[in-house]
Order: sequence, then C-alpha cells, then structure tokens
Amino acid sequence: MAFDLDPGLDLDSTPTRHALYRQRLANTRRFMSSLDIPVMLVRDPFNVRYITGATNMTVFNLIVPARYLLVFADGPVILFDYLGGEHLSVGLPTIDEVRIARGLSHVSSNGLAAAESAAMAGEIASLVLAHCGEIGTLAIDSFPFAAADALRGEGFEISDADVLMSRTRRVKLPLEIAYMREAMHRTVGAVRQMEAELRPGMTENEVWSRFVGALVAGHGEVVSTRLLESGPNTFPYFQECGTRVIEDGDLVCLDTDAIAFESCSVDFSRTFLAGDGPGRPAQRELYRRAHEQLLHNVSLIGPGVSFEDVARNSWPVPEEHRSSRYYCVGHGLGMVGEYPNLPFYTPGVPYPLDDVFEPGMVFCVESYIGSASSGEGVKLEDQLLVTETGVEIMNDYPFEERLLAH
Repeated sequence: MAFDLDPGLDLDSTPTRHALYRQRLANTRRFMSSLDIPVMLVRDPFNVRYITGATNMTVFNLIVPARYLLVFADGPVILFDYLGGEHLSVGLPTIDEVRIARGLSHVSSNGLAAAESAAMAGEIASLVLAHCGEIGTLAIDSFPFAAADALRGEGFEISDADVLMSRTRRVKLPLEIAYMREAMHRTVGAVRQMEAELRPGMTENEVWSRFVGALVAGHGEVVSTRLLESGPNTFPYFQECGTRVIEDGDLVCLDTDAIAFESCSVDFSRTFLAGDGPGRPAQRELYRRAHEQLLHNVSLIGPGVSFEDVARNSWPVPEEHRSSRYYCVGHGLGMVGEYPNLPFYTPGVPYPLDDVFEPGMVFCVESYIGSASSGEGVKLEDQLLVTETGVEIMNDYPFEERLLAH
C-alpha cells in the first residue's frame, strides 16, 4: 500500500474531498458484501461522515438521535436529516436521496418516541422491501431501545453495525492518510501556539483555550476531552482542565484528543514545564521513565506484529507507578478512537485479542507515569502510522528538553 500521494493535491478542494467520500463509501460496501450484510442503518455521526462525507451538528447528534443513514450494499444511499438541514448534503456524490428524520428520543419526539420509532421502522421496511425484495438482516449502530424494538417489530433481524464499521475503518485508505497528515500538521501548529503562550499565572482553562482556538482557526472541529492538567492536577491522570492557576515550575500535561481537519482525529500528548527554570529532580525522573516507556513501546510495533506480543513485551511499569498507570498500551485511531484498544498483558490470563498490526492502521501509544509521593505525573503519547516496513511517527513534536536533561 502506497501512502505517498501527489504533494500538490489540494485537500481543501471539492473534487478531492468528493474522491475521499466515494472511496470510503466503496470501502464500506466492500465490507458489507464480504460480511453478507445487504443493508445498514447508522446514526453515529462519525459513521455517517465516514460513509458519505455528510455532516450536521456533530456534537448535538452524538447526544440526540436526530439523523440517520440507510445504506444498501447494492442500491441507494438515503440520508434522513434533521428538519431544516436537508440542503447541507446537496451535491455530495455519495447520497442518492435526502428525507426528513423522525425524532427517536423522548426529547426529539416530544414524548412520542414509540410512535415516531414505529413510523421510522415502517419507512425503513418499505424501502428495504422495494430494493431488496424481502425483510432480513439489518445492521444498526447506537439507536435507542424503542427504535431497535420497532425495527424488530417490522421483521428485521438486527446485527451490530459497529462490528462492520470497525473493520471498515481500521485500515486507512491512502487518501485518508493524506487527510490525517494534514490534520496532524494543523493540530501540531495549534499546540505550538499554545506552548508559546503558556505562562505561570494563567489558568488551565486559559491555556487550553489557546489550543482550542488555534485548532478551530485551522478548520478543526471539536476536542473530545478537556485533558489539560497542571501541578497537583497531573496526578492521578484524567483530571480535566479548570480554574487552577498554573505556577512557576509546574508540570503541564496536554492530550490533544482533537477531531481536526475533515473529521480526522489527532491524538498525541506532551508534558511541558511552566516558566523558564529547570525541572526538579523528581519531575525529571518521572519524565525520563515516561519517555523510556513511550520509546520502548513504539519500537515494538510493526506490520505483522501481534497485539499480544506488543502487550507481553511492553515496558514493565515499576510497581510504584502501576496502580496509576494508563489503562491500556495504546489504541487505534481514525475519526475517533478506534480498534484496537490494546490492554496490558496479565500473566496466566489468556490475551483477549488474537490479531496483528497491518499497514495502513493508525495507532496511538500511551505513556503515563505518576507518583503518589510527589503528587505529579507525566503524560506522553505518539500517533503512529503502520507502514509496509515499520512505523511512521505522525506527530512532529519535540519533547521537553529541560525535563530530559540529567
């Protein structure tokens, strides 16, 4: 698989975007056919975006089931969109028809979820009969219970579309890689701007806003977490940014978790040192261990390497840090976090994933080393593209030299 496309390719142009959407739709249908799934109904906005390129109020639609997509392996693609948003997908080469979506939740249906779900299921059944000639298996993703029950009431045998879409999305198309590289380029620029403006006396929220503002200015979409922590908030991990004022000499951790250009996710982490002084010995030791863990685990990954081998041979986290370590070795990435989510190996317990890395997969290696005694932690992470010969580290971002210094 070749990942190097024409460097003059205009990723902002409509023809190039439409080429991406066509390729993703074809890839989806290829997997539908291989898994004998004739028709699929999805509402996850990232599944809809992957298959068609159509987008509308992503965060709102993550919360409220306001639009959904019917895809035939051999037949039309029909988008059911939010009332008033039908025009947003005009001109997309991946959509054959746009209809108005039914309200499928208590709120969006004004308390009539069962009736609206029944009407939705009847409309879907009518379309499937028209194009397939019979009611059979229907793959769906995260629909409300009432909607799933209504579809079963129409005679559909329901299967899990997430399994299909996970397989479809795990190996990136060459044009997808070009968009992911551009998303990374823009996100790295946003982190550089944030780091340049980071000063003691700013709140965590103020620093994080510098990153988010620069990301959005580069046509980024949303940040899926608020993982920027400073000082004592760096231990334990997963404390989200708030009103704490950053002090001179504080560690400051950032996990990008960005849904960036063209909905491509960018996920790398760095830990900075606030102010101009040197790091304290305890900080440098935490950083050294986190850096060693990251580099060691990155070195294990390559095409054909099994997930279990990576987990078995991953950097041994010292006992003093084990209770607060990151919950996994790493995870896949695409539009959001994707397959696989690689757990640590536990001796004597069968490893749950029997699979290998393939060229075209994007994988994020996680490292967190925290200390209860010092009350601080260091978060590092690299985003990798698995190639035919090894891996490419997609995030060109330096480490904090003052914390690496002996």
